[in-house]
Amino acid sequence: MKLVWLRRDLRSVDNTALNNAIASGEPVTAVFIATPEQWQQHHMAPRQADLIYRRLDELQKELQALNIPLLYSEVSDFAHSAQRISEIAKLFSASEVLVNQEYEVNEQKRDKLAQIALAEQGIDWLSLHDKCIVPAGSLLNKQGQYFKVFTPFKKAWLSAASIPRIQPTQSAPEMVLPDEVQGLLWSKEQPFSYPREDSSQWAADFETIRAQLRTFCQERVDDYQQRRDFPATDCTSSLSPYLAIGALSARQCMARLYAESNSGNLSQGAQTWLSELIWREFYQHLLTFEPKLCKGRDFLNWGRYVIWWQDNEKFERWCRGETGYPIVDAAMKQLNQTGWMHNRLRMIVASFLTKDLHIDWRWGERYFMSKLIDGDYAANNGGWQWCASTGCDGQPYFRIFNPITQGQKFDGKGAFVRHWIPELRSVPEKYVHAPWLWAGVNLVLYPARIVDHKAEREVTLDMYKQARDKEIHVA
Repeated sequence: MKLVWLRRDLRSVDNTALNNAIASGEPVTAVFIATPEQWQQHHMAPRQADLIYRRLDELQKELQALNIPLLYSEVSDFAHSAQRISEIAKLFSASEVLVNQEYEVNEQKRDKLAQIALAEQGIDWLSLHDKCIVPAGSLLNKQGQYFKVFTPFKKAWLSAASIPRIQPTQSAPEMVLPDEVQGLLWSKEQPFSYPREDSSQWAADFETIRAQLRTFCQERVDDYQQRRDFPATDCTSSLSPYLAIGALSARQCMARLYAESNSGNLSQGAQTWLSELIWREFYQHLLTFEPKLCKGRDFLNWGRYVIWWQDNEKFERWCRGETGYPIVDAAMKQLNQTGWMHNRLRMIVASFLTKDLHIDWRWGERYFMSKLIDGDYAANNGGWQWCASTGCDGQPYFRIFNPITQGQKFDGKGAFVRHWIPELRSVPEKYVHAPWLWAGVNLVLYPARIVDHKAEREVTLDMYKQARDKEIHVA
């Protein structure tokens, strides 16, 4: 019997470990092990936990149709999950445990512990590349070094990648579970002690998720490049929550993108969306070469010398969406109320936290993970360090988003701001992104600006210059 240990790969279609187990011709069992204390350490959002919980219920039905039982267990952390998988494998007399590899440091340590525990029982371990279209860590430049800049990475990626072919998942041989393990079968009666918040606005069944992918590729992707930055319109794919928990694979996305293209020639919009998928892989690629990224460290060495401000009050106002800058506040309210934020807005609010409030990007990184339904460590860390200018291929430190002009450019009529901040609905369009300039604004209802952007921009330039100078001096 083959045992497939599912983690952030909660799908029955295009699952490398699952397909490999089925191809063996032996009976197959799948297992998911919840680790609430570990999730807490990783700041998992309760909405993401709820999506995982609901997805397990749908996945159980999908696997049942393939003659594959879905087992479930809950332990405290990764170390205990490594021990638990060996216990379950022994209980089932499994010949092999198969997993899809994860690249973060804690996940790598967990898998090493599991492999050791299984080896002591004579049970094989097979770890497979699955999360990325081009396996993370497999692309190197001509000097044999890993890519530190996105554009050459993308060029190498496009040369290495081929259009995936998604095959239907075959059924496994039928198996009868012994009575003593019936209690391990997944059901909603199983303990799932991690806090959950309602994620019902996001589908959990595969058919709906796949339909969403197809609809986007058929109807909206061609305009993606022109319309993706406008948060008041529904122009993005909104598939990131499914990629984050593995309910959908990047290969499925790429395959569908080309299936809907004109003779394999991608439109400009489709190429731009493919670039977003490649960005996700770029950040996974970096984790394989720079474990320090999983340890709260800056990618660029000079980042360690930035003297961040420890201002809890301003940070809390940023978290609540009470900065007095409408586009920032509307974005944070969207995040707090829905668990999701438009990508353009993620850049705006991250720039504001680090370069207007001078607060450590790590504070924002943790807060995002605690709220985002699509929280993915590599993508979140990469995005935050990009905005803070301390990361790989990050925006130059002297480029600082202006929250007023960003709002005017991407929410010109203020539709997004008015939706999330009702107290600004009566503000004229001319002033909606700078309401303090309108004589009729009621600052009792809407807060005054927390800082003056123009002044704080100069502070940031000086902070970063000092950090860079110090790094040169120390070196």
